[in-house]
Amino acid sequence: MTKFIIRRLLWTIPVLLLVILFTFLMMRQIKGNPFRKTERAVPASIQANLDRKFHLDQPWYVQYGEYVKGVFTADLGPSLVLRNQNVNDIVKSHFPVSLELGAYAFFFAIVVGIPLGVAAALRANKPTDYLAMLVANVGFAVPSFLVATLLIYYFAVKWDVGVPTSGWDTWQSKILPSIALGFFPMAYFARLVRGTMLETLQQDYVRTAKAKGLRPQRVVGLHVLRNSLIPVVTAAGPLLGAVITGSFIIETIFAIPGIGRYYVSSVSARDYSVTMGLTILYAVIVIFGNLVVDILYGFLDPRTREQRT
Repeated sequence: MTKFIIRRLLWTIPVLLLVILFTFLMMRQIKGNPFRKTERAVPASIQANLDRKFHLDQPWYVQYGEYVKGVFTADLGPSLVLRNQNVNDIVKSHFPVSLELGAYAFFFAIVVGIPLGVAAALRANKPTDYLAMLVANVGFAVPSFLVATLLIYYFAVKWDVGVPTSGWDTWQSKILPSIALGFFPMAYFARLVRGTMLETLQQDYVRTAKAKGLRPQRVVGLHVLRNSLIPVVTAAGPLLGAVITGSFIIETIFAIPGIGRYYVSSVSARDYSVTMGLTILYAVIVIFGNLVVDILYGFLDPRTREQRT
C-alpha cells in the first residue's frame, strides 16, 4: 500500500504540469489586455514597462517554465489586476471559507444521503422507498441555485425562522448554503446506496448469513452496508472536489466571501496568474480526493490492497 501511495504522489507531478500547460495555453487564447480597465488603450511605454515587470515580453515557453518553477516553490505570483495583491494572499484569505463551505455541504450529503439510501433499499417498493427516491429525484432535477433561492424564500421570507441568508460569520448563516450546495451530492449518494444495496442483498453470501441465523442488523451492517459503500467511496473523491470547486454560484447568492468570485472575475479580467493559481489549487484538491479514495478503497476491499502492494 505504501508503494502504491508513493507512485500516486509521483504521478501528480506530470498531471499538474499538464494542467498548468493547458490552462496557460487557453489563457493565452483569450483576447484582451489585463491592464486595461476601460476602452482607452494603454500607452505603449507603460504597456512595455508592465510587460517587462510581469515577464509578459518573454516567449511563452519561458513564461511557462518560470511559472512552473514558482508553483513548485509555493509562489503563485502577483495578481495582474488587483493592486498590491498576490495569488498566495488571495488563497490564504478566501480559500478557507470555500473549503469550509464544501466540507459542510459534503458532510450534509453523507449524513443525509447514505441513511436515505439505506432506508429506501431496506423498504424497497414501499412508501419509505418512494418518498426517499422522490427527494433524490428532486435533488437531481433541481439545480443548486434554484435550491438556494427556494431555501431563502421559505426560511427567510415566508416562514421567517431567523436564519441568515448572507455572510459567513455565525453558524446559523452556514446552514442554508451548506444544504443548497450539498443537495445534489446527497441525492446522488442516496440513489447510489439504494442501487448497490439492492444488488448486494441478492448475493449468495448475504443469503448464507441469513441462513446461519445472524441478526438482520448484523447482516446489514457487516455484510451488506460495507460492500455497498465501496462504490460510494469511489464516487466520493471526485464529488468532494466538485463540491469544493463548484461553489461559485452559492457563494454569490449568499454573499459568502469565498474564493469563487475571484476565480470567475479573474477569467473575465484576463488575470492570468490568479486564474492559473486557482485552477492548480482545484486540481490538487481533486487529485488529493482521488488519492484518499484509493486508500480507503484498500481498507474496505482487502483484495485491492493486495494488488497494490
